[in-house]
Parts: sequence; C-alpha cells; structure tokens
Amino acid sequence: MLDDMLDYLSQIRQRPVWQPAPDETSRIFETPLPSEPTSLESTHRCFMENILPYAIGNSHPGFMGWVHGGGSVVGMLAEMLASGLNSNLGGRDQIPIQVEQQVVRWMQQLFGFPESASGLFVTGSSMANLIGLLVARSAAIGTEVRGQGLINTDRRLVAYTSVEAHSCMERAMEIAGMGGHQLRKIPVNDRHEMNLIALQKAIETDRASGNTPFCIVGTAGTVNVGAIDDLQGIAAIAARERLWFHVDGACGALGMISSKIGAKLVGIQKADSIALDFHKWGQVPYDAGFILIRDSRLHQDTFASPAEYLRRESRGMAAGSPWPCDFGPDLSRSFKALKVWFTLQVFGTDRLASMMERTCELAEYLASRVLESPELELLAPVNLNIVCFRFRCDATEQVNANQANSDIVVAIQESGLAAPSTTKIDGKLAIRAAIFNHRTSQLEIDNLIDASIRFGRLVTQGSHSISCKH
Repeated sequence: MLDDMLDYLSQIRQRPVWQPAPDETSRIFETPLPSEPTSLESTHRCFMENILPYAIGNSHPGFMGWVHGGGSVVGMLAEMLASGLNSNLGGRDQIPIQVEQQVVRWMQQLFGFPESASGLFVTGSSMANLIGLLVARSAAIGTEVRGQGLINTDRRLVAYTSVEAHSCMERAMEIAGMGGHQLRKIPVNDRHEMNLIALQKAIETDRASGNTPFCIVGTAGTVNVGAIDDLQGIAAIAARERLWFHVDGACGALGMISSKIGAKLVGIQKADSIALDFHKWGQVPYDAGFILIRDSRLHQDTFASPAEYLRRESRGMAAGSPWPCDFGPDLSRSFKALKVWFTLQVFGTDRLASMMERTCELAEYLASRVLESPELELLAPVNLNIVCFRFRCDATEQVNANQANSDIVVAIQESGLAAPSTTKIDGKLAIRAAIFNHRTSQLEIDNLIDASIRFGRLVTQGSHSISCKH
C-alpha cells in the first residue's frame, strides 16, 4: 500500500488531473453494511481501482482549483506514524503534546507574538476563524456569555471584514449566536483591499446607532484574488477603537516564512489572533488548520470546561495542565502537529520560502501569458499566487460571456489537462488559477493557457462536440 502511494505520487503527471467516475463505480459505494469480512488485499485493490483514480486531484501539478495544497511524501509518512501511534491530543502528560507546543512556539516566533501566546491545531481555518471570533466575543462582553448566552446582554455586537473575505466569517457569526447580519462587509479598493475610510465610517455609524463594534477581521490573501488587506492600517484603527484585530490568513499568512512575501504582510504581528492553514501553502496533508491567540488566559477562559473525569494532577498521566482541550471545542484530537513538525524539520523554512516564492513567480508568468494573448483578459491584479482571467467573448450580454467561460472551465476540467475553478470579479465570471502546489511548473501553466484558448474557441464557436479526452 505504501509502495502504491509512492508510485502514484511519482507518476502523477501521467494521470489526468481529474476525471468523473463512471456510474458503475459510484454504484459500488451504494452497497449495504458488510457483515462478512473481506481481505485487506481485495479491499486495497478496490481502493486502487475505484477510489484513487477519481479523487479531486489536488496532488496533481495541474490542479489550480479553489485553494488546495498539494501535500508531500514527508507529510504522508508522518501521518502514517501518527496514525500508528494513535495518540489522543486532548490532553494528559505525553510528548506528542509537547511536539504541538513546540510548533506553537515556532508560530509565536514567526508572527512576533509573545511567549505567553497560545495556539491550537484544528481542522482548518473555518474552525480557526470561529475560535478567534469566540475569543474576541469574550474580550468584548466577558466569558459570562458562555453560561448566560447573548439573551442577557443588551449589546448588539458588530464585526467588520471586507466584501472579499471568506464566507466562513459570516457562518462563524451565525454559529457564535451573534447573527450573520451583524457582520459588516466593507467595500474594497481597486486592488481588492478593504477600504479603510469606509471601515472607519461604518464603525462610527454603528456606534451612533447603539451597536457595539467588537472585532475587525483583516484578510491575508483573499480567496478570490489573493489580495492582502492593509493590515497595518487595520491594526491602527483597531487599537484606536479598542477592537479585537483578527486576521484570516488561511491563504497567505504562512508567507511570513519568506522575507519577500512577508514584506507584504506588515501589520500581521499586531493581530490579537491569526487563523492559518498548514495544508495549503505549507504542503502538509489534510487537515492541519491552526489558530494563534495573543491572550492565552482569555483563550483558555473562553473554552475550558472542568469536569471530574478530566481531573488534573501534578504527577502521573493526568499531569501537564492546561491541556489542548482547554483551548478549543474538541476533546478528541488527532496528532496533526506531527506532520507539520516533520515538514518544518525536513524541509526547513528557507526551502519552504523558496517554494512559496516560486508559486508567486508562476502566477506572474501566468498573468504575463494572459496579457500576451488577445483572446484572454486579466480580471484582477496579481498579489500572491492567484490569477483571475477569462476568455474574451463577442457575446452581447454579460450573462452569455459568463456562461461561455463557465463552459470553458468545465471543458478544461473534464479534459484532465488542468483544473482551474471559477469566481466572479465585478460581475464577470473568471477562470481562476490558485497556484499552491509545490509540484506545479511552467509546463502546467502553459497547458492551462493553451487549453483555455482551445476550448474558448470551441465554446464561442458553438461547438457541442468538445473532446474531453486526456
């Protein structure tokens, strides 16, 4: 099984990026719960024949859809070790927790946070952003809200982020009980960065209306175009208004590893909390999200729930308090930190920084290829490693041009040559390439451009017989 996965990764360029599963394959996974045993060999054969070929393909160098990391063999092997060890990192006295704490200290150093800051591994930045928002809520109205709920406060809490922020922020407001409508979505400038004048005005309007502003969420690498908000400017407003400053750094925060990219993130060091993903730019296998909180005491007070069956001792297996479960909602936690620890140990930050810078260079190369082609149009400035463009159409209505580009993306995906995704930029549907995979090279960029033009011509010429063979 290990050999098969190593072969899969070493030969991945010979495979289509993605392919739809035939109906007969899907039907295999509709069978009832098995009562009789099946051999490991035949079960693995089913995996090789019916699961592996039909994954989403984000390990492939041609995958540029959404914001998915490519993983690495180092992380895969570390995951095998962690699974074999089968540690529960909810708490207790064990070295695996010290491994996680070491990574926390590394993140403190990377982002200039104090040694007293706390950190926690979670599934991804959606959960990390929720935790940051809940700690911000505690800072605003006290931890009594845990028992009393929001029903006993007359303050209407309001948070702020840009219209380009990830939708998980609105969902976090919903889950936290404050309501998605209480998240103010601030307009952006022509570089898709939060408009700070509009932000300041929104805060003043809310205060005058009797609302209680409590948190500003800046974005370090927007999911649409990779824009980085003016974090320094947001930090200044947050300090002046006495608001919590949270950074959603799922896409770009780890760029701090590179001095070149880190220069674009000035101000992130002043955040009260930062959410990030190691499983994106960090090339760690899924899942490995992380939250860093400046005020560890407030972080702990927001989540810790003493119970007799979780009694702490000064010696024995129940020592080592506080435990990771005191800083988040999960009591059962896998050893996510090991694959991150292995990745940082084996590659080192210099090599990881070079990889990140290379993905940004490839994005610039992709943008240059778009600008060189009269049939393509660049739709947004390139900030990091995300490029949004489209095939120019003679369609008289925007909706037709949007449909044409949507059809182009589907045709590219089904061809197996590349895998971009779509988004909308100022009402225009974009072909979106997010270059987060360390395996991606100029070859895959050229394949994407060539496929976009070829399928663009076929779609706009009204062809209904587009070949989708790899």
